[in-house]
Amino acid sequence: MFRCGPETRPPYLAWKGGDCRVPEDRFPTLWSGSVAVIRMPPEVDVTIADEMREALLSVLNLGASAVVVDMTRTTFCDSAGISALVRASRRAAASGAKLRVASQVPAVLRLFTLVGVTQVVGVHPDVAGALGSLPRSYPRTPDPGSGLDAGAPRPAEG
Repeated sequence: MFRCGPETRPPYLAWKGGDCRVPEDRFPTLWSGSVAVIRMPPEVDVTIADEMREALLSVLNLGASAVVVDMTRTTFCDSAGISALVRASRRAAASGAKLRVASQVPAVLRLFTLVGVTQVVGVHPDVAGALGSLPRSYPRTPDPGSGLDAGAPRPAEG
């Protein structure tokens, strides 16, 4: 079970690409060690796809070892949203991180299946399932000196 406290983000970490900006008002992010759960809005379309991509890439740039994209309340996603997910998936793979999606909305799942997202990204019915799909040996807590918030909520073991 994933236990969440107040939404937190690790302190700013410099990276070679510039500063990291996660639009927290539109994409709230919860951290559990070095695992980020980022909530998507009810509609993901071309009007917010750039911000979505920025939010997903920013948590990876902040050092997330895994990202769960919470689309459990998303009822619409267009090709721009799919593109943002695929780009984030590629970045995660390149950095050794994992990307999972939580969604059980039939229209969204059908789109993911039709365009092949389910072959690239693990899709689970809820956030707990997505977190549970991460290998047990996968780092869920920050390395000492990483600058990530060691006091952030963590998934319960067992």
